[in-house]
Amino acid sequence: MYKKTVLKTPVVTEHQEMKLVGLRVLCEGDQYIHEIPKASKSLQSQLESILHVVDPAVQIGAFIVDASTVQEDGYWVCVEVENFENVPTGLVTLTIPPQRYASIQHVGRNEEIKDTYERLHKWTQKNGYVRLLNNWHIEVFYSFNNVDQLKIELYDTIQ
Repeated sequence: MYKKTVLKTPVVTEHQEMKLVGLRVLCEGDQYIHEIPKASKSLQSQLESILHVVDPAVQIGAFIVDASTVQEDGYWVCVEVENFENVPTGLVTLTIPPQRYASIQHVGRNEEIKDTYERLHKWTQKNGYVRLLNNWHIEVFYSFNNVDQLKIELYDTIQ
């Protein structure tokens, strides 16, 4: 489960296992900034057909930085569910194991997320944490309808 807190400076946090239902986005690297919002809108339109949604106002993105297989490559736009039951055709399931994260909040434009990640990565390194690039990383979207006014908590998996 995720916490809805305002993160002004990076913090270390832990999450329990998360069950996600959603859409997988797979495209060229520079196209994710355009394709993820499209998938988000598509998922939102299918929300009523997904059972056991934890919080319908929140979407969760998941990805592996250094995906080692074709099955791990891409970005998943999802909602968290309590359990998997009658998952609608065309949607996928994903289970994120319990993990430890360095986290920071991003408020602003879609194009500026990379700057917030850079700040988080510098903080992580400065504080002696090791990033786990082959584990699932998550982004919790509290505001996602307008790409110029996003509110996202970025969770970078650490050792």
